[in-house]
Amino acid sequence: MQVLHVCSELFPLLKTGGLADVVGALPAAQIAEGDDVRVLLPAFPDLRKGVPDSRVVKEFDALSRHGVLLYGRFNGVGIYLIDIPDLYDRHGSPYHDQDQFAYMDNYLRFAILGWVGAEMASGLDPAWRPDIVHAHDWHAGLTCAYLAAKGRPAKSVFTVHNLAYQGLFSARHLPELALPDDFFQTYGFEFYGQISYMKAGLFYADHVTTVSPTYAREITQPAYGYGMEGLLTSLQTQGRLSGILNGVDDAIWNPTHDAMLATRYNRDVLEAKVNNKRHLQTAMGLTVDEKVPLFAVVSRLTSQKGLDLVLEVLPDLLEQGGQLTLLGAGDATLQQGFLAAAAEYPSQVGVQLGYHEAFSHRIIGGADVLMVPSRFEPCGLTQLYALKYGTLPLVRRTGGLADTVTDSSLENLSDGVASGFVFEDATAAGLQRAIRRAFVLWSRPSLWRYVQRQAMGLDFSWRVAAKAYQSLYQRL
Repeated sequence: MQVLHVCSELFPLLKTGGLADVVGALPAAQIAEGDDVRVLLPAFPDLRKGVPDSRVVKEFDALSRHGVLLYGRFNGVGIYLIDIPDLYDRHGSPYHDQDQFAYMDNYLRFAILGWVGAEMASGLDPAWRPDIVHAHDWHAGLTCAYLAAKGRPAKSVFTVHNLAYQGLFSARHLPELALPDDFFQTYGFEFYGQISYMKAGLFYADHVTTVSPTYAREITQPAYGYGMEGLLTSLQTQGRLSGILNGVDDAIWNPTHDAMLATRYNRDVLEAKVNNKRHLQTAMGLTVDEKVPLFAVVSRLTSQKGLDLVLEVLPDLLEQGGQLTLLGAGDATLQQGFLAAAAEYPSQVGVQLGYHEAFSHRIIGGADVLMVPSRFEPCGLTQLYALKYGTLPLVRRTGGLADTVTDSSLENLSDGVASGFVFEDATAAGLQRAIRRAFVLWSRPSLWRYVQRQAMGLDFSWRVAAKAYQSLYQRL
């Protein structure tokens, strides 16, 4: 089948979150399974620079703007870029300016992305036409609406990477979108008087997926549905909602050949992992001691990620003899809280604000435990990386975390399925109990090694996800 992914980010050229990792790996895995897969993105500067050999396919006029469709290749995958410089040629984030204010014309920038995605199904590139148009998150949500308005020239799949970001815009922009007036209603993309690009994807797609099976069930509940749980429950009842777990790109995340590590290792030579720990402790200014459990956080600093809970339990973690290293940025209060902890406990807490891809590899390769205590988590990728690196994840049972990490309870240890530490309630007490269980297992080195090897033996390859998507496309 010919499949077109419509999205706004692509690792390693442009990344603000996990969406980029998915689109950077899934198409290649699908090509390996025999599908003809290409990707459509706006020509943001980093993407244009990363696909330097792109050629003009066609000029077009979309929603009162003149644009050029470019085509090139990156890492063996065909890449289409929408070149409209006054909309996309902006440095920094693809979504907001340097002061973190969303661009005022985002409604148009991402409407055109959806318009071109739909036009591809009608032959915008005369040499290649997709059977399936697969749109990702709110940025590409209007793709499904434009396909519906055109009589569905191709089947559409819409993947929700995070329902919390919905792409809401004023209804006054409706005339500029060139969509039928009756699309703006409850049974359409109207959401409490606004246009919702997320709802457009959910309502008009032939099938909706999320990035984990548990998250697909959770978003039908009010606590996770952000007001769209009714629509999502309806999709579930119709058999049009399912969850397909994200994977790990083995070419990038694999301790046996990761050039960013101080020492490479595998599940049979776990002793070599200790050298990465020493390097990490040195880099973060911590006491170099391989006998001390080193906990890590690699995350956006937001309340969603439950990192306020980490701050709350940190004194207890340190009192038990643990260390913490953190890489991330986000909420100013959380940033200040972790910086203050690093100043107060310099030999036990190391903090690096911002995000550095190479350093994230060194942390996950060097730490003993990766903490992901999220209040909700559509899939989560860092816990998958941690499993592959023998860094035991400590997670809350939600979304993809519930689908990928098995608690080291006595029963699970006995059955040989334990791979980390899992707690239920998003409370400091729940997190604290999980940390104490980690210390108990740490006190038994042979058992700790056993769980590490179990974790590293799990298969979260993109090949599994590619086969699941292929099966879904064939059903459609």
